[in-house]
Amino acid sequence: MSSMFGKPRASGERPPQSPLPECNVAVLGCRGAGKSALTVKFLTKRFISEYDPNLEDTYSSEELVDQQPVLLKVMDTADQDGPGNCERYLCWASAFLVVYSIDDRKSFEGCQRYLEVLAVHAQGCQCRCPVLLLGNKLDMEQYRQVPSAEGMSLASRFGCLFHEVSACQDFARVQHVFHEAVREVRRQAEWNLRPLFISEERPCPPVATPVALPTHHSLATCTFNTLSTVNYKEIPSVAQAKLVTIKSSRAQSKRKAPTLTLLKGFKIF
Repeated sequence: MSSMFGKPRASGERPPQSPLPECNVAVLGCRGAGKSALTVKFLTKRFISEYDPNLEDTYSSEELVDQQPVLLKVMDTADQDGPGNCERYLCWASAFLVVYSIDDRKSFEGCQRYLEVLAVHAQGCQCRCPVLLLGNKLDMEQYRQVPSAEGMSLASRFGCLFHEVSACQDFARVQHVFHEAVREVRRQAEWNLRPLFISEERPCPPVATPVALPTHHSLATCTFNTLSTVNYKEIPSVAQAKLVTIKSSRAQSKRKAPTLTLLKGFKIF
């Protein structure tokens, strides 16, 4: 099944010693929401309406997202009655697509349980994996039971993105959703790699101490209070380079010793 849905890999596309960065996406939702249809639509551009709801599998696809290649792995989950035995994808996925059908309110209510589980998991592991809430079967608009406003409200409540798609009709929008999950994972990784300031704790004085700044170049004197208990270490300024003139080591030579100009602190060999 994986080989049927996977995309062929072009030979010679990249050297084996430089593997692609990976992004793991788990597709969650109640039975009948269209998780498998979305997964297959994204991988093959085809729509298949009938699936075995008890089958669960993971597929791989090499994608180009914003001109950057990525190995996208998609887990099409098969929970029977809501989020049970979640560890298999909670510890694996770097992003989640939570899917409901706009013509089935029960599937929408089931999404809330998934979002609650993901929120608890994020608090427990102190990391945030991007979550996208998807209203599927947009082609069934005439049978809609869940207004778009409710989907947007639920997504806003849990701090996730919201999209409505149709696995039956619109490949471009389905592809955009999966690529958006990759973008969110990249943004989260960039946020986690931001440098931290190094600080040191200093005892706080019992009272605020006024400090006077000396007058310099006719500037008025001002005072301020030192109240902060945490002081950031300042990066020492680069010393000003001074030009010096030295003579060659051949002092015994009868020739006139040449002079060299260099930055102070450098050695001559």
